[in-house]
Amino acid sequence: MQGSIIPRHGRSGAVPRSAQSRIAGLLVHFYRWMRHKHRQRRDLNSVSELSDAQLKDIGLSRHQTRSDVHTYRRD
Repeated sequence: MQGSIIPRHGRSGAVPRSAQSRIAGLLVHFYRWMRHKHRQRRDLNSVSELSDAQLKDIGLSRHQTRSDVHTYRRD
């Protein structure tokens, strides 16, 4: 089967290096995506803890926090 995404194993049963590098790349991508999502959740939680008066001071309303929280990042 030509063009298959399933890595072919040699007689030793080892995964070819190209498949290993693809797997490593996918793991790195997944790690970065999870880190990004964790930061988004942390930022949303931080903004959610603010009072309505504090939100008004920074130009947000309660219903805007979910969509606009990316603008106000904690670093």
